[in-house]
Amino acid sequence: MLDIDDTYKEYAEMVFKFLMSLCNDEDTAEELTQETFYRAIKSANRYDGTCKVSTWLCQIAKHLWYQEIDKRRRKETSMLDENITSHKLNPEEELCLIEEKMQFIKAVHILDEIAKEVVLLRITGAFSFREIGEVFSKNENWARVTFYRAKQKIMKGRL
Repeated sequence: MLDIDDTYKEYAEMVFKFLMSLCNDEDTAEELTQETFYRAIKSANRYDGTCKVSTWLCQIAKHLWYQEIDKRRRKETSMLDENITSHKLNPEEELCLIEEKMQFIKAVHILDEIAKEVVLLRITGAFSFREIGEVFSKNENWARVTFYRAKQKIMKGRL
């Protein structure tokens, strides 16, 4: 059976440093260090000695860090969902947005075929200028210039 006081004195700093290497945040590392030893106390009867105590404690710490990451991701996702749902457009704003989209699509479709394809690849396909240049067997600069000129035509209405 482990003497948890001696174990804490011997390994607390090592566990803290291990957690700091994972999270780079002193407060989080300290909190997770405390939780590591709490979990170690709860499961001390299951420690069978097949690995070093330091390895066992670091495994507990690593799993706690993974749980912390998951918790943070869920929190960020729920906050993002709240922001998206809380910012609903009123009917007038929705109508204006739909009209603006239609005007843009109409303007794009009046462009010549090459300019149209460059704009659509850049906006809807999320291609880089380098990738667009490769599609047309041209260079990145050609793609940038073609996109810029098409954008200027759309913005100025000189189609």
